[in-house]
Amino acid sequence: MKIGTHEIGLGGPLFLLAGPCVIEDEHMPFDVARRLKAITDELGMPFVFKASFDKANRTSVDSFRGPGATEGIELLARVREEVGVPVMTDIHEPAHAELAAGRIDMVQIPAFLCRQTDLLVAAGRSGCTVNIKKGQFLAPWDMRYCIDKVTSTGNTDVVVTERGSSFGYNTLVTDMRAIPQMQALGVPVVVDATHSVQMPGGAGGKSSGDRTLAPIMARAGVAAGCDGIFAETHPDPDRAKSDGPNMIPLDELPELLATLQRLRAALG
Repeated sequence: MKIGTHEIGLGGPLFLLAGPCVIEDEHMPFDVARRLKAITDELGMPFVFKASFDKANRTSVDSFRGPGATEGIELLARVREEVGVPVMTDIHEPAHAELAAGRIDMVQIPAFLCRQTDLLVAAGRSGCTVNIKKGQFLAPWDMRYCIDKVTSTGNTDVVVTERGSSFGYNTLVTDMRAIPQMQALGVPVVVDATHSVQMPGGAGGKSSGDRTLAPIMARAGVAAGCDGIFAETHPDPDRAKSDGPNMIPLDELPELLATLQRLRAALG
């Protein structure tokens, strides 16, 4: 499938989905997208910029959510045009898919919503590439039904993302067997290195995590044969308005991505 000027797919070059968790203001998406574009251009790595316009499943009602769909999609469309990178964002309801059509390259179905039929069908009809995050409650092989809902619209540009499974309270564990099991469904598989180390609700009213483990998850995913890496990143994660504890500092990303490419090359 083609994302912007890049072609990605099963067995293709390792690609990156990355950016801040949420759009915090009107300037940061441009700054982060330009920095990520420079890094990935130097590495020759296909890259899609990701940022959410609404964090609809925050633990607390008082948590920062973002600018909303209309303003957020407009901002991402400007990033796409001015920075020259394909863009991706979460959608939470069918109306968001309609807003994204023609302006967003890739829409992402959040893990908690991966079985929502109307949302998946609307995502397929948008004409965007669709990234479905596997629910923390779902077996890898059951993702076939989520994929079928999108492809029933005639849209076959589907990617799925492994982001860990619930393992007791406030804990996730990632089973790398899910990578070949979902690739067997005929779609590229991404490993979410940062949400895999999240501790949902683990900080009393907000989620926690351990960002020092995210590079390990990324390396493990590549070693297991994934097609792409998802990584949320921020210039100063300790000041981030969402998911700071598990985001990779932007300055640390070039070394990690270079390592992942060397690992991918070593595996042939």
